[in-house]
Amino acid sequence: MAEAPVRMSKNGLVVDGEGWFVINARESRWKSEGPLGSYCNFEGKRRFPHFGINISVLEPGERMGMYHREQAQEAFLVLAGECTLIVEGKERRLVAWDFFYCAPETEHIIVASGGQSAIVLAVGARGRGVGGGIVYTVSKAAARYGASVVRETTEPAVAYAKVFASLPRSRFVKYRPGWLPKSD
Repeated sequence: MAEAPVRMSKNGLVVDGEGWFVINARESRWKSEGPLGSYCNFEGKRRFPHFGINISVLEPGERMGMYHREQAQEAFLVLAGECTLIVEGKERRLVAWDFFYCAPETEHIIVASGGQSAIVLAVGARGRGVGGGIVYTVSKAAARYGASVVRETTEPAVAYAKVFASLPRSRFVKYRPGWLPKSD
């Protein structure tokens, strides 16, 4: 297998073709989602075909998305900070190095807790459209963090309409120094 072509965009490195590659997260293109934090997914124009992976940086109170369940499995590893996991309507505290395996059809969302930021590695299988895909569900616990829809929906545009209305059309950004801890 050949090495994939990597190019510099105005916001960082992206991969445009097939093959293997190495990119440092600090050099990769990031996306800023306002109250949904910022993340790097290492993808360019083409999504990875079998799984998605990203590093999310959440400031206090920011959430990784809206409370939902989906057909695909996901996994989350807290790399730094503290989070609140809302899973099946219940709150659980997560700290650095806590791992959350999310089986298909598990309702969940992660929110950065209190006074500190958090860094979370997320991995999820592709194929969410198979068998019904993603469902954004109503949750009183998630609503306390602004992470619940008012009415159940399968439409991301509906679930995120309020959040995305206040954001610019293009949300790609460069890595901001301090998002990730310094390496030794």
